[in-house]
Amino acid sequence: MSLQPRLPFRAVLRRTWANSAVRYLVVGGLAFLIDFGLLALLHEVLGIALVISTPAAFLTSFAVTYLLQRSITFGGRGGWTASAVKYTLLVVFNTVATTAIVTLMSSSGLAWELGKIAAVASTTVWNYFAYRYWVFAERR
Repeated sequence: MSLQPRLPFRAVLRRTWANSAVRYLVVGGLAFLIDFGLLALLHEVLGIALVISTPAAFLTSFAVTYLLQRSITFGGRGGWTASAVKYTLLVVFNTVATTAIVTLMSSSGLAWELGKIAAVASTTVWNYFAYRYWVFAERR
C-alpha cells in the first residue's frame, strides 16, 4: 500500500495538458497525420512526384498547425500579424528543409517515408522553440 495519495485521473490529465510541450506534441501529431496521409495520397495514389507532393502536403498541414498551435498550445499570445509573418518565414525554412531531407533520402535509395520521418523529427524539435520564443512569444 502506497503512502502517497493518488491523484484522480482527471487531475493528472489536467496537469499533463497544462504543459505546453504536451499540447505541442498532440497538435503536432495531428498535423503529422494530415501531412503524412496527404503526402501518401498525392504520391502513392495519384502518382505526383515527391518534389511537388512533399511541399504540398507539408504546407497544408502547416496551415492547420498554425491555427491549432496558436489557439491550443500557446494561447494566442502576440499579435496575429506579427505571428503570421514569423510563422510564414518559418514555413518557408521548414518547407525547404523538409523537401531537401525527403528528396535526398529518397534519391539515396531509402524509402521516402524514412525521409519524411527524419524531417518531422528535426522540425519538431526546432519548431517548439521557434513557436514558443519567437512566433507566439508575448510582446514585452
